[in-house]
Amino acid sequence: MAFGLRFISVKKLTIVLIVLAMAAASGIAYELNRIRQINAFNTAVSTGKNPQTDKQSFEARYSTAYWLAKNERFKEATLLFSQLGQKGTNSQRAAVHHNIGNMFFLKSLQVSGGNDSKIRDEVEYLLTQAHGSYKQSLKLDNSNWGTRRNLDRVISLLPETPTPGVGESDSPGLIMGNIPVGLP
Repeated sequence: MAFGLRFISVKKLTIVLIVLAMAAASGIAYELNRIRQINAFNTAVSTGKNPQTDKQSFEARYSTAYWLAKNERFKEATLLFSQLGQKGTNSQRAAVHHNIGNMFFLKSLQVSGGNDSKIRDEVEYLLTQAHGSYKQSLKLDNSNWGTRRNLDRVISLLPETPTPGVGESDSPGLIMGNIPVGLP
């Protein structure tokens, strides 16, 4: 035991402890700066402004798209959300598709209210898009009950799919859907 203590002097121990204290202080300073940046980021996002840090992060772009959707700028929000749909974890991508579905659903509710066939077709298109987005969200993360509830609402609002050849169908070709068309 005396052999190991001979090489450790008070001066060497003091230098090692000072270096460790300086490293810890720099780590604390870095973390405090990062906390300040995160708070500034959250404040900017909650007010709809562009954050000064982490501008290209998934969270920053998601927040911008969410703010756009909340302010009914659906085209810009859909474009941003669509870009994010290929990035991130399954849970993040599910949230993206959930919000895309919400935008289509909200837009369909805003458009509805007339007996015009053009309006009815637009509402059906929007509800179909919402249906597809909610289904994609549930494929990625099946744990979101809000997505399930919204999907159920959309399904209840969508018109029944007509059976081919029955009802208003004018084209008898719909009956033979599995027969190839064209020259052999």
